[in-house]
Amino acid sequence: MSGSNDHIGGEARRYGAATIADAVARLREGGLVAVPTETVYGLAADSTDAAAVAKIYRAKGRPDFNPLIVHVLDLDAARTLGQFNELAICFAKALWPGPLTLVVPKTADCPVAAAVTAGLDTIALRVPAHPVMRELLAASGLYLAAPSANRSGAISPTTADHVARSLGSVVPLILDGGACKRGIESTIVAIDGSDYRILRPGPVTPAQLESIAGKPASTVTNGKIEAPGQMLSHYAPSKPVRLDAQTTRSDEYHIGFGPVAGDTNLSVNADLAEAASLLFAALHHAEASTKPRIAVAPIPEGGIGLALNDRLRRAASAK
Repeated sequence: MSGSNDHIGGEARRYGAATIADAVARLREGGLVAVPTETVYGLAADSTDAAAVAKIYRAKGRPDFNPLIVHVLDLDAARTLGQFNELAICFAKALWPGPLTLVVPKTADCPVAAAVTAGLDTIALRVPAHPVMRELLAASGLYLAAPSANRSGAISPTTADHVARSLGSVVPLILDGGACKRGIESTIVAIDGSDYRILRPGPVTPAQLESIAGKPASTVTNGKIEAPGQMLSHYAPSKPVRLDAQTTRSDEYHIGFGPVAGDTNLSVNADLAEAASLLFAALHHAEASTKPRIAVAPIPEGGIGLALNDRLRRAASAK
């Protein structure tokens, strides 16, 4: 699958042995590489290289109080960076590789750069399932800090084209693995002793977590930014967004769901997983349209709908 994608530009290439080798070399030299995961495209750097991590923050315009997720190949690698109690191990064994990020205390000798954890004594860790990211982790032997590959606060990227349009020449190499299957960022869970808290809803639902833990998530909050995706305004297009729109106004691009057709429809069959996979792509289309405003049809809160509505509320709060 080697070769170039001329419609995207010189920064993006279909991944293969040669491009993986190029990406590994860039990462080991302190550079940045955009890489697909099953959730969204990430902007990856060696998490133990402070200068490389600083490049992520500069490229995205990301606030330095917003920590990064570190991607690792397996649970053994994760345990070199974070402390895993019985509950954390249960979640990891049941849901990794996959779209779950666990926030756990750092190990005493955790080698990641201080900026990765934004001064916290915890670290956010994930074992991704996407074959491209896994191949990159295995070939590099690195722990990769990889927030979404877009401008901070903007719509998350689910294709290589989204990355190129958002970040342009700031990213010297984009590994093009096609559209992301899940299309919405990982569920983030903080481990608090024998309890757990959901910091960001995502593809792994509260019901799935409860079935593993044997109890629901704690609702206690501390009001601090502990993980990505907790800022009030996030995932936002440059246009105002109106939610729960059964009908549309003449100046709105309408994103439909189920029986609400819209200009584009996240899922005509009201399938929430399908809607999640298409949400950010639909927002990108809406942003590129000639209509100055965006309206989104009602989406149920059940299951992954919780994550969909979380992203949409944050998108709408920006305007």
